[in-house]
Amino acid sequence: MNPIPPGVPLSRRTMLRRSAAGFGSLALASMLANDSGAAEKPSDPLAVKPPHFPARAKRIIFLFMTGGPSHVDTFDPKPLLTRDDGKKLPFAKPRVQFNSTGNLLKSPWKFAQHGKSGLWVSELFPNLAKRVDDLCMIHSMHGTNPAHGGAMLKLHTGSDNFVRPSIGSWVNYGLGTANANLPGFVTICPTLGHGGINNWSSAFLPAVYQGTPLGDASVPSDKARVKYIRNSVLSRDLQRLQLDRLGAMNREHQAKTGPEASLEARINSFELAFRMQTEIPKVEDLSGESAATRKLYGMNEPTTANFGRMCLMARRFSEAGVRFVQVTHSDSNVQWDQHSDLKAGHEKNAREVDLPIAGLLHDLKQRGLLEDTLVWWGGEFGRTPTAEGKNGRDHNPEGFTMWLAGGGVKGGLRYGTTDDYGYYAAEDKVHIHDLHATILHLMGLNHERLTYRYAGRDFRLTDVEGNVVRKLFA
Repeated sequence: MNPIPPGVPLSRRTMLRRSAAGFGSLALASMLANDSGAAEKPSDPLAVKPPHFPARAKRIIFLFMTGGPSHVDTFDPKPLLTRDDGKKLPFAKPRVQFNSTGNLLKSPWKFAQHGKSGLWVSELFPNLAKRVDDLCMIHSMHGTNPAHGGAMLKLHTGSDNFVRPSIGSWVNYGLGTANANLPGFVTICPTLGHGGINNWSSAFLPAVYQGTPLGDASVPSDKARVKYIRNSVLSRDLQRLQLDRLGAMNREHQAKTGPEASLEARINSFELAFRMQTEIPKVEDLSGESAATRKLYGMNEPTTANFGRMCLMARRFSEAGVRFVQVTHSDSNVQWDQHSDLKAGHEKNAREVDLPIAGLLHDLKQRGLLEDTLVWWGGEFGRTPTAEGKNGRDHNPEGFTMWLAGGGVKGGLRYGTTDDYGYYAAEDKVHIHDLHATILHLMGLNHERLTYRYAGRDFRLTDVEGNVVRKLFA
């Protein structure tokens, strides 16, 4: 950084730019990227806002399984698929497919009913099978895009071809954060592919509502940290003086020119980043967790330690007041994307996540948090009941399974169906827009009222669609 020559006055803009260095955690480019958008209450855009109506859930943990888990191998058994293994699908395949597939392929795993509810779970999830009475399974999900990128964007933002705010940003915008020292939206080890940062971006919403990433999919979770959270150059006292001086200069400027909402949004981002330097390390520090808790999440086993740590951090961030926490199961490849070698791939993936997810549900419940924490599990689509090659399955957005738990949904519920072979959503179909509308409703937000004016029109997460699926509610 070039020094300011002696005698040259320090401009307000220069002060703003230089003071930002080291305030960490919210990347500067992201904080400044949204000059056109401003919070409705610039003085405190993350202040707690009342819901539209009484909420069933106060926070969300989204367990995102990148690549598309196969519903017919996990939670949606199909006896006819087993009976007709190797035969042709007895009806037409979708007009648009990602790859060509052949004849029917039975599941390599056996299914059994579990719990008082009798929900079906395959051998892939023995630990989660013990928690089925907490699960609300939706077997009739469907989307519109068979490609990873478009389907991921659709799932996260409601649009597969335009840059739109993510669901976490909408929740953050609609309700604010319950902890003034933390962001309202945190994403743990997100994938940088297939839409990348657009999957947790605030788009045209003010930048303060975007997701704050901890690492990314290429970083082990024990190394995942909010970037630049510590300033190795300036002391906290000096940073505080900088921010105070910046605020004084801003007030002086506004006294002459009137309020500048976009500038206030920037400064609010800096203020939040400054406060986060104290709070974030406390939440990230797992040293105070008991040995029993670590074991519950699988942190003592090499196979489950990475994802278990992510789930435990999700609980800690949620408990600390973060509204929306996303945990992504991914790696350098698209994790659940078994176009070949389905058995080895899905077994590896399930071993990594089964115990940690069951542990998370148990931990939330024993702490009294599951009642008002909505846990959401799923991928961007399912997979075909027909074979790709000899032993793989292709992408299938036509019908697949997601499940919810806690947060006001009905545990032990099996909702909707796919056809007899699991290709298409058949009964009580739930589109991605319907799921978004339902999740917002559980958070006390009317998806038709949660809007933001941009480029001459009111935008919302569900665009002009979406119906709340009330039968899922307890």
